[in-house]
Amino acid sequence: MEFHRILEGTTDPDSLQRRLTVPALPTACELIDNLVEDRGTDQGVIYCLWGEFRVNRELIHGGVRFSLPDCPNGVAWTLTTGHPPDESAVVLHLTMHRREHEPDFIESLEAFADAWQLP
Repeated sequence: MEFHRILEGTTDPDSLQRRLTVPALPTACELIDNLVEDRGTDQGVIYCLWGEFRVNRELIHGGVRFSLPDCPNGVAWTLTTGHPPDESAVVLHLTMHRREHEPDFIESLEAFADAWQLP
């Protein structure tokens, strides 16, 4: 299952990669309550609407990918910019590894996607 959002504001890929680090996640998404454990720019432990999870960050073409490797639903998301059709837009792409799920969980994924803003 996947969800897409266009975030308000524009930036370039390098700036997006510099600003969106694991420690910056609680500032970027209001549904990530806090950083429980700071393991640097690319790893840590967060507390979010689904509970406490280890989070990893990867640099990808045009932005960053975050994943929750211990999440039973395989939740991951990317934030990218510099791609057609609107190269100035920042796109959030949120995925999980199931095609169907309980309506409450799907609503929580929608809320998570809606809660992002550029730091």
